[in-house]
Amino acid sequence: MSEQQLAYATFHVMGDSVVPAFWTRYFDVTPDIAIAKGQPFTTPSGRVSRTPGRVGLWGFGSKEFVASDALEPHLRFLIGRLDLTRADLRETLTRERVKARFWCYWDNEAGNRVPDIPHDIRAMMEAIGGTIDIDEYR
Repeated sequence: MSEQQLAYATFHVMGDSVVPAFWTRYFDVTPDIAIAKGQPFTTPSGRVSRTPGRVGLWGFGSKEFVASDALEPHLRFLIGRLDLTRADLRETLTRERVKARFWCYWDNEAGNRVPDIPHDIRAMMEAIGGTIDIDEYR
């Protein structure tokens, strides 16, 4: 692996009705980011925001836990750690009126890397009504 990771992923729950404490209890992890719409929040730099959150967001990422330049190990870590295959997840997302997504960082400065998301992970996200977004940096 290079000094700077070329890939990592974050699982987000997003929407105006996100209650960060609910999702922290549900997934039993401390999030990397937690924003309730209309409330001040802690920025990535550790400061309190000057303006309230415009949207609700709860997120937990793989960057600190997985050492790989491929996306698959990052996604599999998140699936396992958050138990994203649990039977009630889609129903809970619907009831709470929120959306789920994987946000993936993909460094491709050389232009020769292709992000590969395995079929079973795509199918799992489809089954819960979630999406997979890849932000590619060149």
